Amino acid sequence: MKRGLNSIHNRLFLLFLACMLILLFIVSFLYDRKSTEIIHGKISALAEKNISQTVGLFNLLLQGYDSVTKSLNSNYELLRLLQERDANKDPSVSFINERTITNIIGASYYSRDDIVGIHIITNGGKNYSYERRFAGVMDANYFTSDWYKKLLSSSGEMVWLGLYPGSVINRFSEDPLFVFGRKLFDLTDHQEIGVMLIETDPKPILAALSNVTISPNSRVYIVDREDRMIASTEREQDRDPVKLPSFSRLPRPEADHIIVDDGGDQLIVAAKAVLSDWTVFGLTPKGDMNAEVVKTRNYLLIVGLALVLVATALASLISRSMSSPLKLLIREMKQVEMGNFRGSVNVRSFDEINSLVSSFNRMVRRMDELIERITLASISEKNAELQALQSQVNPHFLYNTLDMIYWMLDEQENDRLGRVILALSHMFRYSSDWQEASKTTLRQELEQMQHYMTIIENRLAGRVRTDIQVAPEWLGVPLPKMTLQPIIENAVKYGLEPLHEHAGVLRVYTEAEGDELRIVICDNGAGMEPQTLERLRASLQDNAERERSAAGAGALTDGAIAGGSGMTAAGAETPPPGLPSARTRRGIGLANVHRRMTLMFGEAYGLRINSTPGEGTTVILTLPLPRQGGSDNHDPDSDRR
Repeated sequence: MKRGLNSIHNRLFLLFLACMLILLFIVSFLYDRKSTEIIHGKISALAEKNISQTVGLFNLLLQGYDSVTKSLNSNYELLRLLQERDANKDPSVSFINERTITNIIGASYYSRDDIVGIHIITNGGKNYSYERRFAGVMDANYFTSDWYKKLLSSSGEMVWLGLYPGSVINRFSEDPLFVFGRKLFDLTDHQEIGVMLIETDPKPILAALSNVTISPNSRVYIVDREDRMIASTEREQDRDPVKLPSFSRLPRPEADHIIVDDGGDQLIVAAKAVLSDWTVFGLTPKGDMNAEVVKTRNYLLIVGLALVLVATALASLISRSMSSPLKLLIREMKQVEMGNFRGSVNVRSFDEINSLVSSFNRMVRRMDELIERITLASISEKNAELQALQSQVNPHFLYNTLDMIYWMLDEQENDRLGRVILALSHMFRYSSDWQEASKTTLRQELEQMQHYMTIIENRLAGRVRTDIQVAPEWLGVPLPKMTLQPIIENAVKYGLEPLHEHAGVLRVYTEAEGDELRIVICDNGAGMEPQTLERLRASLQDNAERERSAAGAGALTDGAIAGGSGMTAAGAETPPPGLPSARTRRGIGLANVHRRMTLMFGEAYGLRINSTPGEGTTVILTLPLPRQGGSDNHDPDSDRR
């Protein structure tokens, strides 16, 4: 997962997407705030305009009602008849006066469509009413009611009694009514005549109040100066006293001023009706105000989700367009890392990436040319080095002369010496034949070893014997010429020859493990000290320059081995006194053998040496396992036999 997040495609994708989402969030946030501010401002302005219009309509409506009461109170004929009706005892005159009073009241009644009833009560207890239904039916206990007391306690001004669920004077009328009135005075001597009560249809007032509502949950109240509710848009049966607001805590405007307050959990608008000294309150929950905001936010959310999808697609497209050429370049770089210099990257992208790809292609071509030149130079160098090594192991002995000596000894019937001379002749013939460069087979190397051991066994007269156990399938494996003989010579000279207590045994056998073939040469000789063994191993693993130098020297490892060690690299040790120096004899040392093995098979192969003082030394030749059925396993001598 970490590797996936660190890829250039995912990093660019996340970067572009994050930038777009942050920009989208900022724009959405600013748009939401601005739209909310605008919507709230428009709602507040609308509420202020509505309540201003409502108060204006309410004032006009109250002025109309006030005009009706004033017209009756200023009607001289009505006032005179009311006074005469109370003073006159003649029934016929009283009847005529009553009809005239009723007609005057009826004229005012029909002056407006919303008047439900007009009632005049004189100080003498006379009642004059004009209404559509239940005319003449009057509550006998009216003089104890609050409305009557309010009218009596007034000084002639308009008394707005408010909204009632039914008639305050006619007990048979149960329809909601808006009730108001005033006290009647004789305009000549300012004597009290009685009271006038008018009941009207509340629909015009409620319609004016409903104009203040902004949402279905808006509530409108008319409150007097004592915080008593005069009217409300709520129905009586739906009104919950618990949920009624505390009007004393609501802001009260001055005349001709409108208050708009949206600082709390609801929008409050308030205006004052001049004629009635009433305050109109409009209360709207903030949730209803935010309805438009919620719609706007939902729309913004849908648009935002669409933009997120578009941003994701764009981020993926942009990151892919930038990362794809780089991925191709990285893939080709891995091919170059694996050694394939033949490929090239062909992309069309941004100028910078195109320039990078072109530079990479030119670099790969130059590296390919350079590696090819270095390879050719290395091959030439290895061939020259191999020829130099071969020249070290090409002694110029006259094996033909040895053959002649052998026949002369044979004529004298000296078989033992003849076998020695014949073995020596075969050895010189083998070492001087480099027609196939340094390549030979294990069979030929074993034959060369047997010739050498023939000489050694005759010289040591039974003190050394040889045990060869090589599987037949490995006799044809290729290996450098003169590989076994230097190892055998070191083993005999420094490991087996010094033995006096018991006979020396030299074993040669093969092992196959995995992809590796091992040729093991072990003896039961004197062995090597640990320090000498470590120095010998270090000399075999030394750097190439030292190995070339050691190979050029090509000295046979005649140096003394501490404690009678079996073998050493050419020129690696300083011989102790009494032993011939390694540089006094020319031959093929272990470093030479190891170097030729690595040149032919690779650095992973060569010599491995183990030794224990007093027990013997083991030298292991490692080389790649031949392919079954392949040409590496073919024995060229089998073609000549």
